[in-house]
Amino acid sequence: MTDMPPALPDIVIAGGGTAGWVAAAAFASQLNGLARIVLVESDEIGTVGVGESTIPTIRTFHNLLGIDERRFMAASQATFKLGISFEGWETPERRYFHAFGSVGRSVFMADFQHFWLEAAGRGFGGEYGDYSLESQAAAQGRFAAGAKSPLSYAYHLDATAYARFLRGLAEAAGVRRVEGRIERVERHDDGDIAALHLASGERVQGDVFVDCTGFRALLIGQTLGSDFVDWSEWLRADSAFAVQSAPSGAPVPYTRAIAHADGWRWRIPLQTRMGNGIVFSSKTLSADEARARLLGALDGEPLFEPRLLRFTSGMRREAWRNNCLALGLAAGFIEPLESTSIHLVMTAVTRFLQAFPFNGAAPAVRDRFNAQARAEWEHVRDFIILHYHLNRRPEAFWRECAAMRVPDTLAQRIAVFRDSAGAWQDQDEIFRTDSWVEVMLGQGEHPRAHHRLPSLLPDDQLRQSLGELSRGIAEQVRGLPSHKDFLDSYCPHQGSAAAA
Repeated sequence: MTDMPPALPDIVIAGGGTAGWVAAAAFASQLNGLARIVLVESDEIGTVGVGESTIPTIRTFHNLLGIDERRFMAASQATFKLGISFEGWETPERRYFHAFGSVGRSVFMADFQHFWLEAAGRGFGGEYGDYSLESQAAAQGRFAAGAKSPLSYAYHLDATAYARFLRGLAEAAGVRRVEGRIERVERHDDGDIAALHLASGERVQGDVFVDCTGFRALLIGQTLGSDFVDWSEWLRADSAFAVQSAPSGAPVPYTRAIAHADGWRWRIPLQTRMGNGIVFSSKTLSADEARARLLGALDGEPLFEPRLLRFTSGMRREAWRNNCLALGLAAGFIEPLESTSIHLVMTAVTRFLQAFPFNGAAPAVRDRFNAQARAEWEHVRDFIILHYHLNRRPEAFWRECAAMRVPDTLAQRIAVFRDSAGAWQDQDEIFRTDSWVEVMLGQGEHPRAHHRLPSLLPDDQLRQSLGELSRGIAEQVRGLPSHKDFLDSYCPHQGSAAAA
């Protein structure tokens, strides 16, 4: 008599939106034949749907799932993103660019910023961004993708259309969608979740549950009691309005983050519209004033009434508890400044696939997962705090941010850069060494010292080396088409019918 094959585990995803359908598409792609997948969502419950900007890691995730870039971009109105333009963050007058990709050329003993700082101290070398291909391409509105393009890039996208696109992939791969509102969560005697009871009377049972219920955190928080770790002492913005507007001009290949007296505004260009928002602290700015400030800054007509979002930055102490994994807003929220929300969903899904509890969740495996998640979230937290803390703006909100005591992990990074121009990226951290340097310099942190290796180069040699770098980048950029021309030929938006 042959052994019976083990029963396939049932994965139940509670909630849709970007987080839910990212999980469904990934599980369907990678667990094909190893699990059954159900997603429960209600058309009565809306989604936040404002996560419209991404970072380059999304391309790796798409490759894992075999997603065709042109099809995805056409369906979600997507444009390309080479980085973020920070306007008014150090002082109201200054602007800098946080570019994807690498800056300059580093050697074993000293990263590129040490050579640039040596040149700047001698009175030449130009702007730091002169040595970034992505920064220069963004400044000129140029872009190209493909095997021969050296650009590092991400996307701007319509979050609702993106979720719809992923839903199509997931359902085609066998994911079953159940329409319904969750009224009750049933648990086993050991505390694990057993089933979801819907308003229709249907009972959806499972072995593994994924909480994508947004800020409600119906499973991970309300049912299983995973604590929320509050980071509002460092990330003081607690509110945002979002609104879409008619396009005005060709879409640029970057996000704009524009500081104001009580926070900042975003501008995210899609193919057929502009995404806009304002992030602010309710302690220093009322909702009515913030709404008026946002609408007054639009270049095109608003397409609907701005939506208000209240939030607290922080994370669940345990994103995986019992037999439940939390994703998206149910797992936590770090304000949208560096566009990490979708990335954090994708990395959590990837790690969960690698540690999937086919035979039940082993505590040691779960603890390891939660430790990795906590380290990743805290790394993002520190990087976001950095933008607020290093500023010389005059307003009360910004003065408080500059004066606050930051986490020890961030204080160490600032001190090392201030004393030696040193920066680093540890294993599994999202933000690269180049990113830390670009933001430190952009926010006005000028190191007291740098590595002595570049001091061995005479002026003419250092000048020649930097000149060759910047001229090479300029030549590459001149060979690129405009961002708009490339979009029109590569992935023109197909309209709502194609996105469905």
